[in-house]
Amino acid sequence: MTESSTRTVERALSLLAFVCERGSLSLAESARLADLSASTSLRLLRTLESAGFVRRDEAGDFHAGSRIVQLGAQALSKDNLVLMCAPVMREITEATGESVYLCVEGHADQALYIAIHEGSQSVRHTNWVGRTIPLEGSASGQVLRGGTPSGGYVTIERGIEKDVTAIAAPIALQQRVIASLSLLVPSYRINKTEITRYGRLLVAATASVESGLGAEPAVEFATPS
Repeated sequence: MTESSTRTVERALSLLAFVCERGSLSLAESARLADLSASTSLRLLRTLESAGFVRRDEAGDFHAGSRIVQLGAQALSKDNLVLMCAPVMREITEATGESVYLCVEGHADQALYIAIHEGSQSVRHTNWVGRTIPLEGSASGQVLRGGTPSGGYVTIERGIEKDVTAIAAPIALQQRVIASLSLLVPSYRINKTEITRYGRLLVAATASVESGLGAEPAVEFATPS
């Protein structure tokens, strides 16, 4: 790699680090922090955007993209996240008899299931580890997009699967949602009272995981419309 190419990579990584650290940056702010011209900053940010490492909102500000979140979650999954979630997933399954999934954001507006603690019910959700589902229309997808209401969990009845009720809660690290824990329950076997109880179990479980990860207080949930 030439010195010029190395310098370009260093600048791009510097911009990416600033965007991730600050949460949101305008073009002018990113250029100032990285000590670059606006044109150079824009060129590098567009390259990062095309690869999914940053995304641009309607106001033109830059945020961490799905690819960087996915890579971070994958690194955690290998060393920490799956192991840390395993005890609470087991506890939820013992309390409910239902299958519990750990899910992260994948590529191209997809959510990726990375771990399961399978339920004890004779009729239970099949193992979807390694499978992706659309963020749109799924409980885990809504959570991963930051759309969790004030109660701390999302419920979608008959969404991706018409006979399944999904309940999901976010796991956040440094004020960013990095994963979701979800229960997938046959709809005929769950009522509103149980949905509330299961949702609260998930919220307590994710709070425990966040504490173990050294997370800051829980993310600010969206206000229901």
